[in-house]
Amino acid sequence: MKIGLALLSILALAGCGDTQHAAYLIAGPQHSLTLTRQQAFIGSEWDTELIVARFPECQRRYPMKEMVTDAVKIDVFRTEPGVFILNSGKRWYVTETRGCRLEQFKDTPPAPGDLIGRFQFRDGTIEYKSQEAPAGAVPPAPTSAGKP
Repeated sequence: MKIGLALLSILALAGCGDTQHAAYLIAGPQHSLTLTRQQAFIGSEWDTELIVARFPECQRRYPMKEMVTDAVKIDVFRTEPGVFILNSGKRWYVTETRGCRLEQFKDTPPAPGDLIGRFQFRDGTIEYKSQEAPAGAVPPAPTSAGKP
């Protein structure tokens, strides 16, 4: 009986997958870019999606089929409010939150905008790492090196 329960417990755990999320919050959780990945069961490949959201107007999910490994990083650039350029290796995407759209560029864009952050995989999990200065941060004062 104990062996049967142990085998049942192992089978139940083997069927459990995982879901991970990382978000760039543009204006709170209602206006965001979220990278999510799901694993149906332990050991299976990850399904990665980008969710572009601006509630209540729109929310759309886009499969990122080429992003299945833990070595992926996605740089996020802002070209203008609500418009972002994403780069992962040789792949470039444009997304905008007014209509929650995403398109892949055929060629590298000439000027992707300001780098504001990066989605990356670290220690087996996904995270968003901001490159922006915190709100209200004061830029460093100029130095007077070399002046009498």
